[in-house]
Amino acid sequence: MILVLSCIAIKINLCFPNILSSLKTLPIDGHFNFEQLHHAAKDFGNRYSFLPLAVLHPNSVSDIATTVKHIWQMGPGSDLTVAARGHGHSLQGQAQAHGGIVINMKSLQGLKMQFHIGNLPYVDVSGGELWINILREGLKHGLAPKSWTDYLHLTVGGTLSNAGISGQAFRHGPQISNVHQLEVVTGKGEVVTCSGKQNSDLFHGVLGGLGQFGIITRARISLEPAPEMVKWIRVLYTDFATFTRDQEELISGESTFDYVEGFVIINRTGLLNNWRSSFNPQDPVQASKFKSDGRTLFCLELAKYFNRDETAVVNRVRRPFNHQCKQRN
Repeated sequence: MILVLSCIAIKINLCFPNILSSLKTLPIDGHFNFEQLHHAAKDFGNRYSFLPLAVLHPNSVSDIATTVKHIWQMGPGSDLTVAARGHGHSLQGQAQAHGGIVINMKSLQGLKMQFHIGNLPYVDVSGGELWINILREGLKHGLAPKSWTDYLHLTVGGTLSNAGISGQAFRHGPQISNVHQLEVVTGKGEVVTCSGKQNSDLFHGVLGGLGQFGIITRARISLEPAPEMVKWIRVLYTDFATFTRDQEELISGESTFDYVEGFVIINRTGLLNNWRSSFNPQDPVQASKFKSDGRTLFCLELAKYFNRDETAVVNRVRRPFNHQCKQRN
């Protein structure tokens, strides 16, 4: 047994330098990092930590395709895996590659966004771009994506590889339902354009595919006119049945809110105290009844989009529920 293990160790040690040297000689515009790797062995879930062999910092889509093709041609004997990493907000180590190659997708952020204005506006954007940057640039054209995630400092490729769900999903669907076209690097290192009509199997497989069917390097995302103002409301509940009834009514209505999201609050009195500070003068008495210590509360977060000429109409709308509310324009 000792002899067998020694032979295996020798074989691995002999192959390891060959893999490193082959990666170093690849004709790419970006670069590999073989030393500073610990940041690529962490993610938001903080449950797993897998150290990669190297981190690729690509300057182009071609760099990614060249690297993936090279690993594909090495065959399964190399045991190398590849993981695309945006901001590392995965929970189960999906953005990590144990002994493999992690591709730093943020290196592609510099690629220019291309906005197309018209009856059906959209933007062509890099898979490594952040949603917050799309919002900032889109507002310059009076446009915004239809569906968001709650946290916008995430990459396009990262959320489209999952689903991209937030309070607009009940009206527009998740982010993966608002994509017209993708550019994907497949597991063989091929750069393929796909859509619902072109290479549709790949298109639907990659969207929400957790990176198992290809790496999203570019996306064409549907846009809509951005509202000038937003009325923001939070409604607190102590009764779960009432909470779910109201939420179902709101998401099934035609002309209610543009954003509806529900969540649970457990032992978060500090959060409630923060809300209480901005209630109207008569509200603190009622708000004081919502003490969360040792209890479970429920909250609906709502938003109504409107333009300035609609302000008077929106402000005449009274609170829709007999529960504690906080409103902000």
